[in-house]
Amino acid sequence: MHDTKHLLAAARLIPVLTIERAEDAVPLAQALVAGGVKTLEITLRTPAAAKAAALIRANVPEAIVGLGTVCSEEDLRLAADLDLPFAFSPGGTPKLYEAAARLGVAFIPGVATASELMVALENGIDCCKLFPAESVGGINLLKSLAGPFLTAKFCPTGGITEASAPLYLALPNVLAVGGSWLTPAADIRAGNWAAITERAKASMTKLG
Repeated sequence: MHDTKHLLAAARLIPVLTIERAEDAVPLAQALVAGGVKTLEITLRTPAAAKAAALIRANVPEAIVGLGTVCSEEDLRLAADLDLPFAFSPGGTPKLYEAAARLGVAFIPGVATASELMVALENGIDCCKLFPAESVGGINLLKSLAGPFLTAKFCPTGGITEASAPLYLALPNVLAVGGSWLTPAADIRAGNWAAITERAKASMTKLG
């Protein structure tokens, strides 16, 4: 199983990608990698998502590809079959925890409360996705969780912007942030890869 803490800490910024057309996958990934953003979350929100992840995995060796919006054992099995280094979920259920352990998938469950975090920890997972971050308390919630949960680390996602990302990353229990601002749907549809590369460069520069 992959080391999710090391992977997230190295990434710092993970774009949340909703890919509508499989043919956009490779040029999109290449544009992000050119801008210094190499760890990519492909959300399972479109029919093209699975093929997009496989295409990037096969054709963009510099990219580190994982799945997002993982909500079933079938989704986890896809991550296992593609040998992807991480799988993000909006939440965590007993069935998902069991399946992830059985399949050997590096599972990063979504949590929004202390109780949900405790369930993740009971299942041996101390690296979670705070989701939806801004809606459930964002930076203030992460600060509150830091005291009682010393080992827990987070990748907050949901409502985070280019401006707020550095504020999240300044917290000691935050390893990386996820966001969709790098890849506006209009730029993807238009094939405006240069704009995506420049946005990625600018964001990584701001994060230091």
